[in-house]
Amino acid sequence: MTPLYARHKRTTLAIATAVAAGALLATGVTTGASAQPATGKAAPLAAAPQLLSNAARTALVKEKQADAAETATQIGLGTKEKLVVKDVVKDVDGTVHTRYERTYAGLPVLGGDLVVHTSPAGKTEGVTKAHSATIKVATVTPKITVAKAEKQALTAAKAAGSDKTAADGARKVIWAGGATPVLAYETVVGGLQDDGTPNKLHVITDAATGKKLFEYQGIENATGTGKTLYSGTVSLTTTLSGTTYSLTDASRGGHKTYNLKHTTSSGTGTLFTNTTNSWGTGTASSSTTDVTAAADAAYGAQETWDFYKATFGRSGIKNDGVGAYSRVHYGSSYVNAFWDDDCFCMTYGDGSSNTHPLTSLDVAGHEMSHGVTANTAGLNYSGESGGLNEATSDIMGTGVEFYAANSSDVGDYLIGEKININGDGTPLRYMDQPSKDGGSANYWSSSVGNLDVHYSSGVANHFFYLLSEGSGSKTINGVAYNSPTYNGATLAGIGRAKALQIWYKALTTYFTSTTNYKSARTGTLSAAAALYGTSSAEYAAVAATWTAVNVT
Repeated sequence: MTPLYARHKRTTLAIATAVAAGALLATGVTTGASAQPATGKAAPLAAAPQLLSNAARTALVKEKQADAAETATQIGLGTKEKLVVKDVVKDVDGTVHTRYERTYAGLPVLGGDLVVHTSPAGKTEGVTKAHSATIKVATVTPKITVAKAEKQALTAAKAAGSDKTAADGARKVIWAGGATPVLAYETVVGGLQDDGTPNKLHVITDAATGKKLFEYQGIENATGTGKTLYSGTVSLTTTLSGTTYSLTDASRGGHKTYNLKHTTSSGTGTLFTNTTNSWGTGTASSSTTDVTAAADAAYGAQETWDFYKATFGRSGIKNDGVGAYSRVHYGSSYVNAFWDDDCFCMTYGDGSSNTHPLTSLDVAGHEMSHGVTANTAGLNYSGESGGLNEATSDIMGTGVEFYAANSSDVGDYLIGEKININGDGTPLRYMDQPSKDGGSANYWSSSVGNLDVHYSSGVANHFFYLLSEGSGSKTINGVAYNSPTYNGATLAGIGRAKALQIWYKALTTYFTSTTNYKSARTGTLSAAAALYGTSSAEYAAVAATWTAVNVT
């Protein structure tokens, strides 16, 4: 589970995965802004992803799975290792990037994911691995009992606020997240965290010594008229059945918006329906029947779907044309939001006094982008990879906001500026100078991975802003920014549209579950090289911008 910001036990607030989040349409850019409008109508780059039909994607997945054994041999895997296709990306020029999960002696290898890059002629051109060492363990027979592993996981979950007395399940795995692969147990514990956020804690335990190796949260996070709280009056695609309308968007994978009525249920809740095709009042109400929050959530899902499709040719979060669903009115006065990949859904709390729902446009984009990350690179939600996971949602949530070109919520490089979660009108995060939130890192250091992922994300957020807009003082869409650099360099920026394309390509074809900031530099340079060439200004800008945030 990935929430919008860090739980209340933290010293300050920071946006999380659950709120936890591209051809962009930028308007009103002023004074020195380098952002470029992107309408999605320009000729596609040769290395940009194709928009595949569901049938074409399914056929390509089957083809790659049929060839998986041969591929495993070609790239030098051992006889006990097998590959399972997770995703495929086909570029305009015919290059195919196949993302695989790996097994060893029939056990899943956590941290063993990899991407094989194949030329249009079918030749393997390279492999990007989460773990480069050979996967090999002396035995797949554990020395400790599963009960001991479960007890350890329950203790960790209790520290996070869960009152569960039994684990939801445990399985044997190969843990490849460290220097040497080991046999381990992966135990999952449910329940609720101390602030009411659902708990889905994954604990990895060495099956020989009983030592805890790793832990992470798995909760990451007809045309009607919507009168929203944050985005004004908008058009919503709905469904009419008989004489009843519902917040069901058949044109976007069947996305539905449900009402949890201030419960913390793990179910879907009640689908929003109405006898007219008008949704919300434009103001918030603490009532469980309030529809305004639902209108905001449905609009956010709609714009996020359209952003990914127009910008990257991606059809839905899994790129399979299937819509997620949204749940509003979660808990009572719950001040957070989250994405959960297991239910494939976004969930929004109503904020303080149940009158400040966390359903703004950039939060919605942030949420669903956690789903995209889960179904592509799968960045572990801990350490530096967790910071990159959070930053990806901030980056794409920002992309959604600019893409929507909504006059009531104009595009900016502020995160959560509409929801007033701090109570003083300030945003949750600042991409131009992340440290302004009081906790986020502007630049990389050896200790950045020890920060909460909502703060370590600052390095990548700063990188994205500088790559898009450049350094120094400027005003964009009426918002003033002043972005510094670690080395004092002056950067011009290449425009947001190009920066989004580079980040998305890196995420979907070069990042893996264990990517850290150094590897992110390598991955984005590979993406820039594929899209624009190694001698391009864009490639040079990516290198210079990482240096400007102290990632070398």
